[in-house]
Amino acid sequence: MNGSRVRLALVLGTAGTLLLGLVILSPLLMTSIPSFIGNGTTSRTDCVEGGTPAQEVSDSGSNDIPAEYLELYKKYGKEIGVQWNILAAVGKRETDHGRSNLPGVKSGTNYAGAAGPMQFLIGTWGGKARLPVSSKINGYGSDGDGDGVADIYNPADAILGAAKMLKRNGAPENVRQALFVYNRAWWYVDQVVQIAKNYAKSGDVEVPPQADEECDDPLVEAAPSDVVAKILEFALAQRGKPYLWGGTGPDAFDCSGIIYAAYKAAGLTIPRTTFVQWPFGVKVAEGSEEAGDLVFFNAGPGTSSNNPGHVGMVVSKGKMIEARCRLCGPIKVTTYRTRNNIVGFTRPLQNPEVLDQLKKLQSATL
Repeated sequence: MNGSRVRLALVLGTAGTLLLGLVILSPLLMTSIPSFIGNGTTSRTDCVEGGTPAQEVSDSGSNDIPAEYLELYKKYGKEIGVQWNILAAVGKRETDHGRSNLPGVKSGTNYAGAAGPMQFLIGTWGGKARLPVSSKINGYGSDGDGDGVADIYNPADAILGAAKMLKRNGAPENVRQALFVYNRAWWYVDQVVQIAKNYAKSGDVEVPPQADEECDDPLVEAAPSDVVAKILEFALAQRGKPYLWGGTGPDAFDCSGIIYAAYKAAGLTIPRTTFVQWPFGVKVAEGSEEAGDLVFFNAGPGTSSNNPGHVGMVVSKGKMIEARCRLCGPIKVTTYRTRNNIVGFTRPLQNPEVLDQLKKLQSATL
């Protein structure tokens, strides 16, 4: 059961055992959420966030998870970019993969107002249990089976919605944070993580490696110019700092703020916000982008395919540095090739205003 609430806990998969608990949460807990699962990190083969490793299902997982549910967990885990076994563990913990006959699983709601196999609150889903996807859905209501309806009781729809919610709130890296938002109780997080470990053949919950200097490509050294090298040097030095809407440093940045500050560190002035950075740079064809260019995404409120709301800076082909969102983890190097909402690429260094600034900088050094 997801959402910000204190609730009674139903432990499914046991002989009808009920666990009752009142959980009082402190704001301090929200600042100390670990970004890894015990010792279950993967070996660091690279520095890029690129989804999650394809873990094999354990024998106990194969025996416990219905085949149609397992297929959906794997499908939407891969599509959205969260661990399939975490999705499966939520499904087990909430309704025993839809097999529970308790109120709210197959119809209606339970005592807390949650419904469906993944136990969404009706409000979190979008206001109604069944919503036409042709209308704007203010929630996680999703159409996994392609019938045009976001049905909270439909396993495909519910699992896709749960994957989106976990992704939005920190998965695959900050899995415990994402689960805590799903249901604000640490005992719940611990239970789901343990189930997820049991479902994986490796006995673990794997997370993608974080980017840091220890496994960098020579990004700065490979920059196409000294100016780009200065831009990259500043941007890469901000890794690990938090996202802050409107932030331009030095302690936190938003997506366009880190780019604005990186160019400023090289002596160049470009627009401050994503909406103005997009038309400012010269458009670059996909595949022709290079370090220092910007990559824009159709993401965020009020954005569209020609009005992008998120931006990252290319550091090498396929990689960018970005400050993504408050719940998405720290500033880091990620991959943009796996994103399906790219609007386009631009090169601010080719803007006439920037070219003029470059000339003045060159003159000043002579």
